[in-house]
Amino acid sequence: VNHNFFTNANPNRNPLSSTMPEQMNVAMMTSGGLAPCLSSSVAYLVEFWAAALKAGTISGLTIRMYVDGYKGVLIGESTVLSPDSYDACSCLHDVGGSPIGNSRVKLTNIKDCLARGFIKEGETPLEAAAQQLIKDNINVIHTIGGDDTNTQAAVLSKYILDEHGGKVVVVGMPKTIDNDVFPIVQTFGADTAAEQGSLFFTNVVSESSANPRMLIIHEVMGRDSGYLTAATSRKYHDSLKKATFVPGLTTTAKSRDIHAVWIPEINIDIAAEGARLKKIMDETGCVNVFLSEGAGVNDIIAEMEANGEEVPRDAFGHVSLAKINPGVYFSKRLATLVGAEKTLVQKSGYFARSAASNPFDRKLIKDCAEEGVKSAIAGVSGCMGQDEDKEGTPIRAIEFERIKGGKHFDTSAEWFKTLLKEIGQN
Repeated sequence: VNHNFFTNANPNRNPLSSTMPEQMNVAMMTSGGLAPCLSSSVAYLVEFWAAALKAGTISGLTIRMYVDGYKGVLIGESTVLSPDSYDACSCLHDVGGSPIGNSRVKLTNIKDCLARGFIKEGETPLEAAAQQLIKDNINVIHTIGGDDTNTQAAVLSKYILDEHGGKVVVVGMPKTIDNDVFPIVQTFGADTAAEQGSLFFTNVVSESSANPRMLIIHEVMGRDSGYLTAATSRKYHDSLKKATFVPGLTTTAKSRDIHAVWIPEINIDIAAEGARLKKIMDETGCVNVFLSEGAGVNDIIAEMEANGEEVPRDAFGHVSLAKINPGVYFSKRLATLVGAEKTLVQKSGYFARSAASNPFDRKLIKDCAEEGVKSAIAGVSGCMGQDEDKEGTPIRAIEFERIKGGKHFDTSAEWFKTLLKEIGQN
């Protein structure tokens, strides 16, 4: 770390920063689903806060870790990191998952928080969380999570200011393997997850040799965006170009390649695709489909509701994709169309999202953490990331009111069009 970086880190300090103490009481929490970035985010934030202290930019520092995300904030479960452990946090770069635990909690869902024992009767989650941050004398909180996590933190910060006259700077770190957050160019963990999904299928595809006429559905995470499925497909497809095969044997580049990529942004004509893929099945004895878990979900929901079935949802109101099982839904229909003798549905999501960050993501996280600590010292809240609405897509604290999920993958990207052309999907 360049310690001189922090000596005059913010010559144009936000006027609000004059109210911020030189003693910084910093909190961190991770929330939502896992992604290959949580541990590295914690490691880099600790590193840059420690550097600010060493450079004399701040006079004192405590770093508090709330356990299990918003659950820890609500029930007051946290640990203060010993200064002797600051340097040791660098080992977290080699660790997947979250070093402090995650949970899915919505601060405006009083019923859910009450049922789970996070608040008492008559309390509201926002007030309980506010009281805890005030009690812990928190000046800055880093929320490492997706759009829901970060926008909730902004609401909490405003609540503390409006209801208690306090100021808590919120600097978010954008975690999601879906890469579907406006207006952020690239969210943490998405590239690593694509790389790991490719590795996962490198092994799974060998199952195509275990049975004649095998249909393999590789289900990839991605609720509204097909980015992860597309990026995983690209990495896997490109890896085959470097592989060597023995002429005359049944295992070939085509038998191990991807034959279809189905994502939410592309309408799936199951009959037409079935006819195309049956020709491949007849030729190679197998069909490999990369399916985004969000593809065709509206059709599945409509069918469930027409049958009078309850659609399972989580605390945020999102459809529980694991319970409606899009992979099984599509495999049943496609198996008949291609004449499959055996069908295998394999989900790479948990394997991919639990990995440690790869070099690409570590560089992105490091750059955002460095700017994020600068922003926090200046008293500026926001979600860190490459702002695609600004010239040059600079890394900055993006205003929370501009942060929202649901960004679709751009299917007009040249690399994606090339991929579809090379696998024969038009």
